[in-house]
Amino acid sequence: MSKRLLRSAQIKSQIFYNKLAAGPSFEDFIKSSVSGKTPLELPKPTRLPNWLRTRPIPDSDNYKRIRRDLRGLGLHTVCEEARCPNISECWGGSSKSSATATIMLMGDTCTRGCRFCSVKTSATPPPLNPKEPVHTAEAIARWGLGYIVLTSVDRDDLKDGGAAHFAETIIEVKKRSPNILVEALTGDFGGQMDSVATVVMSGLDVFAHNLETVETLTPYVRDKRATFRQSLSVLEYAKICRPNLITKTSFMLGIGETEEEIEAALKELRKISVDIVTFGQYMRPTKKHMKVYEYVHPDTFEKYKKMAENMGFMYIASGPLVRSSYKAGELFIENVLRKNQQN
Repeated sequence: MSKRLLRSAQIKSQIFYNKLAAGPSFEDFIKSSVSGKTPLELPKPTRLPNWLRTRPIPDSDNYKRIRRDLRGLGLHTVCEEARCPNISECWGGSSKSSATATIMLMGDTCTRGCRFCSVKTSATPPPLNPKEPVHTAEAIARWGLGYIVLTSVDRDDLKDGGAAHFAETIIEVKKRSPNILVEALTGDFGGQMDSVATVVMSGLDVFAHNLETVETLTPYVRDKRATFRQSLSVLEYAKICRPNLITKTSFMLGIGETEEEIEAALKELRKISVDIVTFGQYMRPTKKHMKVYEYVHPDTFEKYKKMAENMGFMYIASGPLVRSSYKAGELFIENVLRKNQQN
């Protein structure tokens, strides 16, 4: 048995363990509170520093066109649902090629309840819209973008976690826009590696799955069904399926992590050949969500960027207002992908 097949088998054998380690049900999670003292219990900073002041919502033609098409086709974006501070930049790009939107598939209701996320949750969300893949592809084709990010809510109520629906959308997008670059930002599909493979083999250009935070804080930040090790396995399996595929992950800072923990997490990512990492400041979306532990200074973001560069990551985006999909089409990643297409 080859090393690649052996590693694939080892990852699949971890699925049962990951499900056991995932903790209580969704209902248990939203009804319970974390016991013991954690960094998340400390008071959040009271004043917003100048470097976190965001721009006003634009009135550009690009912004209006994207918003109009989304509403007309009943589509959702993580830009709006997650209240991203960069929507003015990404949607209001000066040209079609520079405008970027992140489409959120499978509805606007997630089956998980992470403490940082403002997307609404339910154990029984509405059924999938079978027309969504085509509607999404049609909207993207009209926008004329060079790079699109597709993400989704978690759908633990579906047998495959929604992987087939996700893959169908990518196929439809590529059918109508053959030259577009597609990044898929997925959940962990409950540790089902067959579902990971379904998305990875659908024709995408970048596979992204977010760790969100360091290992010690994961149980306090993410839904109990999402574990640090399971997320690493998802990223690793994507590379096993397609060794040349670019993989990507992201961290929120300011929730109690230490420099040593960030360094340890980056080392784990390099072990499995993750190519791209981003760092951004956690911003509390509502008073119902976990508090900000600290507003991380821009110098610290620069320090982590250099740390990741020294470890050999292909590209790092690091700054207080950076988000996972921040202006993805304008970043170094697009140039790399274009060169790969030419070779």
